[in-house]
This record gives sequence, structure tokens and C-alpha cells, in this order.
Amino acid sequence: MESQTEQNKKIFLELFNEKIRREGASDLLKYLCGTDFFTAPASSRFHSNFEGGLCAHSINVYRRLKALVDMHKQAGDIAEDAVSEESVAICGLLHDLCKVDFYTVQMRNVKKNGEWQSVPFYGISDSLPYGHGEKSVYIINGYMRLTRAEAMAINWHMGGFDNRVKAGDYSISEAYYRYPLAMFLHIADMTATYLDEHVEK
Repeated sequence: MESQTEQNKKIFLELFNEKIRREGASDLLKYLCGTDFFTAPASSRFHSNFEGGLCAHSINVYRRLKALVDMHKQAGDIAEDAVSEESVAICGLLHDLCKVDFYTVQMRNVKKNGEWQSVPFYGISDSLPYGHGEKSVYIINGYMRLTRAEAMAINWHMGGFDNRVKAGDYSISEAYYRYPLAMFLHIADMTATYLDEHVEK
């Protein structure tokens, strides 16, 4: 029987190949298939922190972003041609490429039923310490040219959780004002994280 991880890989590949036709897309996909993208977690302790979680999260964000963009088009908030299907797929599916080859399985001792046991957990090994959203933009642009709106959206998708914002950088406000796609991607990412992938604490 096919695992959920395998099913999600098929869904991702179908969406990518159907929606993203830009020059360099096939090279980017070839790169992804040579990494741990389809088996990596989306986080070490929080949302989708399981094998295949990164791919699952990317699909969730794509679906949330598509629904959000469609809703605002229908409401007349943005023009019909303001955000393309390809842009939605690029931003939703690829916003977290910064997490490729980022997590490692490590071991730690945990006391269970009065006895110490060695259990696996996800640690971090960042071989390309380039930031978060900006790192995803850097990786994608190495294979495929992003539009300015797509780059802004992926760069600022963390919203207030972005370390640059925490340090007092207000550029994000201007980015959201000028590029609605950036605001939509942040909302889609948060919705997927806190509704679709909610974890009880």
C-alpha cells in the first residue's frame, strides 16, 4: 500500500508539472528530487514535524493560497490577471525550499516509565545559513527566474516571525502594501500551519 509520503510526492509532482512551465523549472525539479524535500519534516518540533512533512505542508499552503487568491479575485479586491495560476503554484509549493537538507535525525535520552531510552528527534544542520524566506528565493533563482511579486512573497512569507522583522525592519509593510501576493502567501502559510497542521501541546 502506498504511504502518505509517496502519495504527497505524486500530488506535488503533478501540481508542479501542470502549473509551473517557466524556463528552468525542470532543472529545479531535478534538483529537488536529488534532495530530502519529499521526506524532510516541515519543522523540528512544531507543525508537520514528521517524515514527509515539508512536502505535505507545501501542498497545504498551495491549496490555501489558491483559495485565498480565488476569493479575492471573485470579490473584486484584485484584478483577474493580478496573480497567475503559475505564481500561486510557485509560491505555495516552493516557499519553504530553505528547509531542504536542513534537518537531521539525531538521538537523545528520554526517561520513560522510570528508564532512560534513546529516542530519535529532528535537529538542525544548516549548511547554507542564508536566512529563511530569502534563502528560498536564492535557491529558486539559481534555477528559475522569479517575478518581483513572487520573490517578495516568498522572501516575506514568515511575516512577524521573520527575524528581520523582530529586529525592527519595517520593509515587510511596504512589501505587503505593494504586492498583495506577499500578504496572501503569509496568510496561507499561517492558515496551513495553525489549522491544517495543528498539533496539540
